Amino acid sequence: MSSERDELISVIVSLGFPRELGVLAARHLGHPKAIERMTAYLRYTRPTDPREIADEMLAIREEIDRWRDRKRSQEANSAYNELLWYGLEED
Repeated sequence: MSSERDELISVIVSLGFPRELGVLAARHLGHPKAIERMTAYLRYTRPTDPREIADEMLAIREEIDRWRDRKRSQEANSAYNELLWYGLEED
């Protein structure tokens, strides 16, 4: 993850923002894929306002959280359906 993190920080600095913004963004995003996605966004849009960076960072994080919640829900639903189908096993 450090190479993705370093790349994100480098892009943010090259856009004229403080290094600390990149460090905070990488820490908040957390996952290498999310950091790569943020880096691609920055390279493509080249935002001039730090609020745009924060908004995109929050949107990416929110999407990841929704995906995790959906996966948890699907797993719980699958377990519930299995319980309904097979019932409780008694030893």
